[in-house]
Amino acid sequence: MTLSEELTWRGFVNQTTLSDLSQLNDNPTTFYTGYDASDDSLTIGNLAVLMMNKCFIRHGYQAVILAGGATSLIGDPGGKDTERQLQSTDAITANVQAVQRQIEKLFGDKIKIVNNLDWFSKMNALEFLRDVGKHFSMTPLVQRDYIAKRMGGSGAGISYTEFSYTLLQGYDFLCLYQDHGVTLQLAGADQWGNGLSGVDLVRRVAGQEVHVLTCPLIVDKATGKKFGKSEGGAVWLDPAKTSPYKFYQFWLNADDEGVESYLKIFTELDKPAIDRVIKEFQADRGGRVAQKTLAYEATKLVHGQAQADNVKRASEVLFGAGQFLELKEDEVVVLRQELPVVSAEADLAKTLVKAGLAQSNTEATRFIGSGAIYINGKKVLPESGSDSHFQKGSNLLKKGKNSFAVVEVG
Repeated sequence: MTLSEELTWRGFVNQTTLSDLSQLNDNPTTFYTGYDASDDSLTIGNLAVLMMNKCFIRHGYQAVILAGGATSLIGDPGGKDTERQLQSTDAITANVQAVQRQIEKLFGDKIKIVNNLDWFSKMNALEFLRDVGKHFSMTPLVQRDYIAKRMGGSGAGISYTEFSYTLLQGYDFLCLYQDHGVTLQLAGADQWGNGLSGVDLVRRVAGQEVHVLTCPLIVDKATGKKFGKSEGGAVWLDPAKTSPYKFYQFWLNADDEGVESYLKIFTELDKPAIDRVIKEFQADRGGRVAQKTLAYEATKLVHGQAQADNVKRASEVLFGAGQFLELKEDEVVVLRQELPVVSAEADLAKTLVKAGLAQSNTEATRFIGSGAIYINGKKVLPESGSDSHFQKGSNLLKKGKNSFAVVEVG
């Protein structure tokens, strides 16, 4: 499969200045992707663009990842209805470093990382206006969708600071072309206008043709909303913000309609492998093999195989496909981090209340009597003794289908 074929098959093609995608198949060059440093972690929305980057790397392209150490001090107005809250230089620097570690984990030594603060910190206002601003006409800038929306009668307005953002990003492309031989920008669909600024500036200043290719913003086919937003907010790559277990569960709960697309975008499985998974999935949707494959592969990609194995086993135990007492210590740790952890009381009903699985001893006793309580996968019988339920160490206490706690016995 050629690069253009793979990009199309995986769903990575939105808009491009290339007249024909097949131009990408011969003579691999150097591309760049920039990341915003307004947060100290990327989300799975950012991951989609990085997966497109991986596709290019597999086909022989060289990658430059641009940290927005300078542009993040301004804030990209794209997709925003109001002005961003400006952050301090120290905060942006810390964010750049944190995200850089995530990117290095994903790519290893296959990329070069640069920071646009390196050139903007050496440029004064007069130089910027003469050397960059002079090459941009106001007319096409004010017609950009996100600028026009903010400047309209019902818009919140836009400061000159955010209005100038697209010029800064255009200059990024020029510097990367001159210093690193970059001839292609890869970005999300919301960066199309900024990409055109770079293409135009390189043509005007260097007399050279460069290009931009954007991938679609991923939309949850079941809800129509931007993909990666959950009730608790964004799904982050940082394990401190979205735990590997919750990350795994997010993918495990993917809708049937979109799971094939997500497999193509968020895993490195090739076409034959994905075709096999989808064939099995379509034969038995209840088995959810597509979601299980997606969850494992995406978690392995972001958090490593060992962590993916741990959360997979822990998840299987919670939902009936494994035995809690057979879990390894690392796998038990996953559950201890996600579930309430309490010490056992002499009376089981009191332990249920303590773990938050019942509101009162009376309710707990009723749950036990109805056969709704399980310990380490075994149903608790009403007539069994209260002192024989738990083993020494960690135990899994379950009420009904989806309520759990870890109970410790010293």
